[in-house]
Amino acid sequence: MTLKSTENKGIQTLSIHGGEAPDPGSGASVPSLVMSSTFVVDEEISFSATNLSSDTPFVYTRWDNPTTRQLEQKLALLEQAEASLAFASGMAASAAVMLAHLSQGDHLVISNTNYPGTAEFARETLTRLGVEVTPVDTSELQSITNAMRDNTRMVWLETPSNPLLRISDIGAVAEIAHAQNALLVVDSTFASPIATRPLALGADLVVHSLTKYIGGHGDAMGGAVCGSQALIGALRGEALVHYGGVISPFNAWLIMRGMATLPLRMRCHEENALAVARFLEAHGKVEKVLYPGLESHPQHELAKTQMDNFSGMVCFRTAEPKKVAERMMQKLEVIHYAVSLGHHRSLVYLMQTEDLIGSSYRLDGNELDKYRDAAGDGLFRFSVGLEDSADLIHDLESVLT
Repeated sequence: MTLKSTENKGIQTLSIHGGEAPDPGSGASVPSLVMSSTFVVDEEISFSATNLSSDTPFVYTRWDNPTTRQLEQKLALLEQAEASLAFASGMAASAAVMLAHLSQGDHLVISNTNYPGTAEFARETLTRLGVEVTPVDTSELQSITNAMRDNTRMVWLETPSNPLLRISDIGAVAEIAHAQNALLVVDSTFASPIATRPLALGADLVVHSLTKYIGGHGDAMGGAVCGSQALIGALRGEALVHYGGVISPFNAWLIMRGMATLPLRMRCHEENALAVARFLEAHGKVEKVLYPGLESHPQHELAKTQMDNFSGMVCFRTAEPKKVAERMMQKLEVIHYAVSLGHHRSLVYLMQTEDLIGSSYRLDGNELDKYRDAAGDGLFRFSVGLEDSADLIHDLESVLT
């Protein structure tokens, strides 16, 4: 008893049944968790990862695992991808893509404000290895066009971006990248496959931190890359097997369990986020609110064309943000003052401008002015959870005095 065909199945059905089937031995409805690191084989199998193929049986969990494979199949279905590959974290997935596809002398164009771990990896590790890196505001197409070179091999988008929630036009950027024979990679962690499916818009690879919305419960770390069979197959042989950033089967099982409610959760995240964003926008102590679902968002119209769900990330700015953060740590009852995002619990954290500018983004000139115009001295990144929106608003009201 399994899906005879995934064609014409809704995303809620695929979130529950995709990649899964009752256990053939026990008939268990819930997918079995296979924690074994090694597998008994009845034929000679090459000990070299370079000889891996889609027909290779399970040999060693660093190569492949039954539980992890189910997660990858489900995620591929949601992203409308031929294949998917799971990693131990979102950073493991991001680093794998960059290291596998960029070599000394190559050029990378990347969002100039994105997840700090990715930003620092590009600016520090890749440049040390001889890769040229040009950070630009990828919400501006002309900036991307101007940055392209003959040796550009990859364009990296994060949309919505972290923490400014900028939206990049995936389809238009795909045309720019492909005209230069460069790969377009989209970090779609903030959106999730419920909101945006970048491959359908022209991207070559999609990266996710599964720790966030896809897992959804803040109890398992993971990452993934989705794309064509050819690109993912090459990544498995080099980036997974050789770099070793392998996800634990237990984490894969937890994340797969979380995926069953992903469409329902994203619906509630969006509903709550819009209510909170409107409250904040009307509050006298709030200087700026960024949320793609608000008409005031600079790329609201673009967001409507490529997002089926505006997600649950709201960023806002206040005067004296450090004092507000101190009150949050002392007075919040429902919202947790903590990093990360995409969990069922609401999380808020102050992203201090000087810290990010100095260590991660290294902006100057007009780009620094643009960042400060949006973020001021610091931007509160609020991952709106699944609690009652009235309780979240009451919690915020208590610290916005």
